[in-house]
Amino acid sequence: MSFIWFIPFLLCLLFSPSNGKIAAKPGVNYGQLGDNLPKPHESAKLIKSLKAGRVKIYDANPKILKALQNTNIQVSIMVPNEIITNMSKSQTLANKWIQTNVVPFYPHTKIRYILVGNEILSQPDNVTWFNLVPAMRKIRKSLVTHKLKKIKVGTPLAIDCLETSFPPSSGKFRTSVTKSVIVPLLEFIKRTKSFFFVDVYPYFAWAADPVNIKLNYALLEPNVSSYTDPVSGLLYFDLLEQMLDALFFAMKRAGYPDTRLFIAETGWPNGGDIDQIGASIYNAAVYNRNVVKRLTEKPTRGTPLKPGVVFPSFIFALYNENLKPGPGTERHFGLLYPNGSSIYDIDLSGQTTEYKKPLPKPTTNEPYKGKIWCMAVRGANTTTLGGALSYACGQGNGTCDPIQPGGKCFKPDSLFWHASYAFSSYWAQFRKSGGSCYFDGLAVQTAINPSFGRCKFPSVTL
Repeated sequence: MSFIWFIPFLLCLLFSPSNGKIAAKPGVNYGQLGDNLPKPHESAKLIKSLKAGRVKIYDANPKILKALQNTNIQVSIMVPNEIITNMSKSQTLANKWIQTNVVPFYPHTKIRYILVGNEILSQPDNVTWFNLVPAMRKIRKSLVTHKLKKIKVGTPLAIDCLETSFPPSSGKFRTSVTKSVIVPLLEFIKRTKSFFFVDVYPYFAWAADPVNIKLNYALLEPNVSSYTDPVSGLLYFDLLEQMLDALFFAMKRAGYPDTRLFIAETGWPNGGDIDQIGASIYNAAVYNRNVVKRLTEKPTRGTPLKPGVVFPSFIFALYNENLKPGPGTERHFGLLYPNGSSIYDIDLSGQTTEYKKPLPKPTTNEPYKGKIWCMAVRGANTTTLGGALSYACGQGNGTCDPIQPGGKCFKPDSLFWHASYAFSSYWAQFRKSGGSCYFDGLAVQTAINPSFGRCKFPSVTL
């Protein structure tokens, strides 16, 4: 997943139903941004143990594709963002990509979807935006040439492709890309009988406005609350279906009301930073179990606007990935720990209705109030830690003056303490302008004051 930023008034998330006979059994996203993850053949066994019907990877890793041979698991692969512009201008490049990444594995590896890029409209480079659909056409033409007609071509978008989404009946695509990107994309989907792939995260919508959005409504808990769209009169019982209908209304406005939707990513973080609310094993288990139940129930419920519609889907993600950038939640969306053990029990087939293993008690879902410091991770590689220390100190503003010789926080031969001070000082100064307590996995938040003697560590107050 690339991750999604939500603006509080945007209460929607996208999705596409499948009007055809598409299996509802959810799949799983297999991200690889970790330095401690199991080998592909071990991961293939773990995917099967989760009873996943399909898997999506964020590249076309040949070792993974080989490990998935003869498993009967449907596979989605991805064309990287950085080659989209060149591919849009070269059928030869598209042919070479298919010949390298699909032909050697198909049909023993059940490749069913090729996604061109990931959340392209969330990127600032609008040159790629306008080359997206042309690149998809090139990939589609190459598949036809190779007689690989069972493979569908799509591209996953994030919620920010919508300009308005609340109430759902106001759903509308961004004006800046509707005619130039969205309409050509929807026309391509219609012509090739493909799907509109979308990443939908009720967690982020709730976390952006936990006062007005009830947690249980975001967790898909049954019979707890509802919302009536004042324009359409449609009654909603959870945030997910509300988000999906916002997209349906947007597609209807664009002239494509019957487009099939595919949930490319959805999930809930099982952990995160201190300043991130609601990220817990308990909430993650409740949400993902409810999503599986919701998507596999018979008869299929669909949404208030599209009753009976089936949503093919991928849960995010297979593992907690320790090298993902961004807030701590980004590294805690896994169903499994990197050692292969379950973070909580889940059956993606939907056949298990009751789980015997008890969940940890739910933690508080209230925003943390108090001071937070940013500390170096103990045992971190000294070379990389030294580089991160240099980066933090290099930002100026006196960030590291107290750890210079003679300073109040100077500790000779203590890289850990110097890096911790530098990280806390940097974060305190630059958090509001986008600075984070991460430093490529070398830093972690703490509510324990690390100050000592005359040395007072800068902090962030929430």
